[in-house]
Amino acid sequence: MFVRLVYESFRRQKRRKLLAGVAVTLGVAVATAMIAVATDVGDKINRELRTYRANLVVSPQEDTLDLEIGGVNLKPPSDGAFLNEADLPKIKGTFWQHNIVGFSPMLPVTVSIRDAARGVSTGEAKPVILLGTYFSKPLRFGKDDFVSGVRATHGWWRVDGQWPADNSQDVLLGERLASRMGRKPGDRIDIQGTPHRVAGILSTGDVEDEEVVAPLGLAQQILGKPGAVRRVYVSALTKPEDALARRDPKTMNPEMYDRWYCSPYVQSISYQLQEAIPHSHAEQIRQVEQTEGTVLSRIKGLMLLVTLAALFASALAVSAAMATAIFERRGEVGLMKALGAGNVSVAALFFAEATLLAIIGGVVGFGAGALLARQIGRSIFDSQITIQPVLFPVILAIAVFVTFAGSAAAIRRAVRFDPVFALRGEG
Repeated sequence: MFVRLVYESFRRQKRRKLLAGVAVTLGVAVATAMIAVATDVGDKINRELRTYRANLVVSPQEDTLDLEIGGVNLKPPSDGAFLNEADLPKIKGTFWQHNIVGFSPMLPVTVSIRDAARGVSTGEAKPVILLGTYFSKPLRFGKDDFVSGVRATHGWWRVDGQWPADNSQDVLLGERLASRMGRKPGDRIDIQGTPHRVAGILSTGDVEDEEVVAPLGLAQQILGKPGAVRRVYVSALTKPEDALARRDPKTMNPEMYDRWYCSPYVQSISYQLQEAIPHSHAEQIRQVEQTEGTVLSRIKGLMLLVTLAALFASALAVSAAMATAIFERRGEVGLMKALGAGNVSVAALFFAEATLLAIIGGVVGFGAGALLARQIGRSIFDSQITIQPVLFPVILAIAVFVTFAGSAAAIRRAVRFDPVFALRGEG
């Protein structure tokens, strides 16, 4: 009998149930899409940002040691210590090797440059900084081959012309330096008495616009220090800081240390970089990390607000549809009570209908939301949003909660119907 009453309710009130079902479906679809994107958006945005700017810098350990006596810094003026270029591929041997998007070594050298027209050096020598680096250098660690350089870590660098090959003697001229010298791609300049071809004009909006950027090998040759590297910029996918991330690993017990070490915090990745590169000090570029954290938190906050608004609107629509449906069935409720049905039986009938409605709307809404999430992934991130299987029961629970929340007031009113007035058609 109970099942028949539920069936007849859906058969006789198709329009009311359809409206309530559509409301649940739309709310659940939006919730599914937003939750799926929010759980996957962190890595997507992180990876997008990692293609534009490094978030870690590795420098020689000696550079972090300051010798001060009486407030006077006694550290001798020099270009500082150097890292060994041969150690850099070890970065890909760390525990979080797959989170390392790329790295680019830097070696600044002060040089003098002149124009070199038809192989003849002309003009007054000008001291400038020549920055040696990797552009897109093939590397190997163990059995793994990979490519790294500024084209992976400094995505905002723009070149008018061509990028130099890492094994060449070609250079890039910063756009402001090139403008003053009247140079363009294909021209030649004299660096330390040797002519070099200008492969392209570099625009960064930073100090590099006043510098010469060259392959790392050329900078090492000019400095006379083969294998020398001054600092290394590393682009790594990390997770936002929490209380554990800020703990000192020296104060942790073994269990907590393993958890910290195996979490992609910027601090734990820095720690592993220091283990991989001898005599080095790694630290995060604080401004970059803080900016990314702010962007991610605001985007996720916006998605949460959209989800809550959609579910609230869905609950209101369900409430209106259920209230109308129950009011139309007040005679049926009165008859049930007159035949001896209690408040629990009446409420159970309507909650069973609401549950069935929630399940149908939840399943359809989950499918629609998954399609919407994938469309958002393709249009915004140019990649596919992954729908986790664990999300399905969560969405069904949300659908049931929203339907019950929207139906509760109407069902409460139904159980309070007086059978005498209800059978007479009075509310």
